[in-house]
This record gives sequence, structure tokens and C-alpha cells, in this order.
Amino acid sequence: MYIIKLNAIDSTNTYLKDMVSVALPSDYTVVVAETQIKGRGQMGAKWQAEKGKNLTVSVFKRLSSLNINEQFYISMAVSLAIYKALSAFKIPQLRIKWPNDILSAEYKLCGILIENVIKNNILQGSIIGFGLNVNQKFFNNLPQASSMSLITGVIYNKDEVLSEVLNQLKSYFEILEAKNHTDIKSEYEKLLFRKDKPSTFSDFNNQSFPGIIKGITDSGQLQVWTEDEIIKTFDLKEIKLLY
Repeated sequence: MYIIKLNAIDSTNTYLKDMVSVALPSDYTVVVAETQIKGRGQMGAKWQAEKGKNLTVSVFKRLSSLNINEQFYISMAVSLAIYKALSAFKIPQLRIKWPNDILSAEYKLCGILIENVIKNNILQGSIIGFGLNVNQKFFNNLPQASSMSLITGVIYNKDEVLSEVLNQLKSYFEILEAKNHTDIKSEYEKLLFRKDKPSTFSDFNNQSFPGIIKGITDSGQLQVWTEDEIIKTFDLKEIKLLY
């Protein structure tokens, strides 16, 4: 495992993308930054993190055994790895909010941004970026954000937390590369936030509607049981869980 530690950078994912543009990095090349100037989340959202308090990390994983239509299994494996790592530090009430936010109760601890490297319609690898709130105490205008330290009162050693996350990533990618897709999907669905609970969603027209999360498709679409008693599937841009 090759770890690159940086003081400040625009984005750890961008750093790895620049490396990929020259040649595929070694498996498990890790980039860690004390601060990101242009950290990114899902759908172009900006990721906020106080300097030196959290983990802002990107990992390059070579993936030649997965088909393009199996890309969401990468997201599931990464979500489960971070969930398992946080469990090792006794973080309570952990859940995965579709597609890959990690929550403690209803508070967001970690966001994940995965950018896959595809050439000639073949999946070559994945750039796995994650921002994990470790010791930050204050979040401006982010009422749903929290950190490991805020939840437990413990100040964590960031290197220890990173080591545990990387070990769990290795474990889950071994499961993935062994083609145990059913196990990964089953474990992921069991941990879905608000699964089997009446919830409210909004669609891409900002119209709200009730429904119940039942699971996901193999390609990562959310399956929601709706008022008209049918299960509908939604992509990320088509639906938002309100509560």
C-alpha cells in the first residue's frame, strides 16, 4: 500500500485522476490531505471539512474482474467497509443512507465519491474518495452533519481510523473479487437507512410522495413501494429521501 500524505490540495480524487491520466497507479495507492480546497461530494456538492480534524482520502483500486454493469457493487463494498470500520470504534446506530452516506442515527459522518476508470468499455479501476468527520466539533449551516468525536466524546487518532478503514476496504474488495455479490448486496440492504419504514420522498419536480424503501437493484437503483402498491425504481437524480 502506497500512501501519499499532503498538507493541502484541491481534491484528492483529482490528484489520483491526474495520476491515472498518465498511467494506472499501483493497487491501493492512497492519497490523504490535511485540507481540501475543492473537496467534492455527490452530484457536485461541496464537501466541507475543518483542516486537520477529519479524514479526506482517495484510494485507487484496480478492478479488472468487474463488469461495467456491476459498478454499484464498488459503492456497496466501500460503504460496508466504512460502516465496519466505524463499528470497530463503537460508533452507535450506524446506517447507510442510499447510495453511500454513512449515518449515526440521522447524522451524517461520511460521504463517498466514487469515480470509475473505464477504457474501451472495460472497467480498469476505481478512484474511491471519502470524507470522514473524525474530530471536528462545529459544522456551519449543516444541521445534519456530525463527527465521531461529537457523538462519543472521544478524540480519535486519525491514522488509526484510516488504518482500520483501509483494512476493511481490503477485506470487502476480496469478497467482491471472489464474486460473492449476493453477500455484499444482502449486507448492504440490511443496513439501509429507513428500510421498511414509511418515509417521504421528493421527485425531480420537487413533488413529495410517501413510500417505503424495500431495497436496491443490482445496478444501484432504489426500490420504493409506493401508494399505488407497486415497487418503483429510481436513480440518484430522480429521488431524494426527505424523512
